[in-house]
Amino acid sequence: MLVDDHELVRTGFRHILNDSQGIEVIGEAESGEDAVLKAKQLKPDLVMMDINMPGIGGIEATRRIRRQNPDTQVIVVTVLSDAPFPEQLHEAGALGYLTKGCPANELFQAIKVVAAGRPFISSEVSQKLTLARMSGANPDSPFSRLSQREMQVLMMITQGQKTQFISDSLCLSPKTVSTYRHRLFEKLDVETDVELTLLALRHGLITASESSSV
Repeated sequence: MLVDDHELVRTGFRHILNDSQGIEVIGEAESGEDAVLKAKQLKPDLVMMDINMPGIGGIEATRRIRRQNPDTQVIVVTVLSDAPFPEQLHEAGALGYLTKGCPANELFQAIKVVAAGRPFISSEVSQKLTLARMSGANPDSPFSRLSQREMQVLMMITQGQKTQFISDSLCLSPKTVSTYRHRLFEKLDVETDVELTLLALRHGLITASESSSV
């Protein structure tokens, strides 16, 4: 199953995958919420998941899909290649991590490996993580110290989502969402949603087209 909020991206992947033997695209979704519902209905062997989407986003969608059907494996496919996403997604239950610029042979290799229940990280991401470990530090990202839930709230804030919407989407009280926002501001040394979004843009956590707060 393909999950991405851009129809053109889904179309491209669908054509590539349907032309290969042994792979069938049985469904598509354009949001995290839609992905959770369709995965429950279709029970795909594998989901190719985007991270930055309207609503709950790919990390929370991955967590919910894996919780409702542990036999469904997840490969994340994103334009982003920086930590902390590999760690965040591992915690959510994803086994694979690819960038959208990966070659087709790496895509097929990832599907084969993850479908067999083994982890796969693209060569680009693997190189960055290796360099980070060799330097004895995490990549230059202030987001590496955020929890998975803090990251989910942050991504929704940068989409311009209001507290009540975040509350409903993540099954949290509005007060708890406000607490997470306060923690984010403290940890990242920002004072407003706009500053938070600009910081995310500066470090490549999001792209300008994915932001609604600036």
